[in-house]
Amino acid sequence: MPNASLIHVACFAVGALVGGGVATVVSSRTPTPAPRPPPVLDLDRKGDAKIATSVPAASAVLKYGHPGPVPDFLVRKAYTATYDRRLRHPAWTAEHLTLASLGKSPVAPASEADRSRSTFIEDESLPTMFRAKLQDYFKSGYDRGHMVPAADAKLSQEAMNETFLLSNIAPQVGVGFNRHYWAYVEDWCRRLTKSFSDVYVFTIPLYLPHKDPDGKWRVNYEVIGSPPNIAVPTHFAKVVLASRPSSPSTPDILEVSTGAFVLPNAIIHDDASLESFVTPVDTVERAAGLTLFSDDLKHASKHICKTTKCEVIVRRFDEAQKRPEVRRTVSAPR
Repeated sequence: MPNASLIHVACFAVGALVGGGVATVVSSRTPTPAPRPPPVLDLDRKGDAKIATSVPAASAVLKYGHPGPVPDFLVRKAYTATYDRRLRHPAWTAEHLTLASLGKSPVAPASEADRSRSTFIEDESLPTMFRAKLQDYFKSGYDRGHMVPAADAKLSQEAMNETFLLSNIAPQVGVGFNRHYWAYVEDWCRRLTKSFSDVYVFTIPLYLPHKDPDGKWRVNYEVIGSPPNIAVPTHFAKVVLASRPSSPSTPDILEVSTGAFVLPNAIIHDDASLESFVTPVDTVERAAGLTLFSDDLKHASKHICKTTKCEVIVRRFDEAQKRPEVRRTVSAPR
């Protein structure tokens, strides 16, 4: 399993590969900085969040059509996402978790959503030629991994069903990752709602380079399906922003915490520390080509591991269904 330092180097290398050549060409003159894209998510002092949906104006050159790439912007009951037509999985997903959204608020009505009534389906809102297909996963050796987990969508049965659309799915290693450590991280995100009034979660598939023996950096990834159709990410990132009133006397002034974790799409042992996967938000943004948060917000926020415990609870969900006594707790956020 790659350690955190290797993941950091790999993330940095993405930015270096993309930006290094350009920097060399323009280093002899003062460049005009390009306008910074708006952040995907920003908060005001009252905690109101907005997701950017701006689209550049069309050029006259595109008189006969815009070739793309087209980010399919998907607004669901429990999440928002963009779909990557080339890789056939989400580019990113975003959620807003609260006790109420998870059906844990004492004043909220009990949720009747039942995972057993949901089934994986192809997203017919996407063009057929760009869709992920159910057949692509057949005997692929990978799980259909939720980017937004079903357990985060208990608002209604419809909301939960939408998490089973293949536009919310990416290929993940099953035993040791999707069914285990990745599930522990998803559970940790949900438990943050016990300490914070609002929790925003981004899930981002990544393709990070590794250094080969010849000293060169390369990105290698599998493509599943027959014919090959869906790319298999090398890593996944969870980026969180959590807020709560700074004090009872100032409920409108928020304490904001942020943090990012990058995990390899591989078997991770249960005893691995969640903090070993901590990665700067800027590094994830550079690797993914995204602007998640504004600079002001990042500078004003505290690191999530300073304001709560970044530790997972190990629950063997698959084994517990057969043997309820199989459960080992490591720790939990306060």
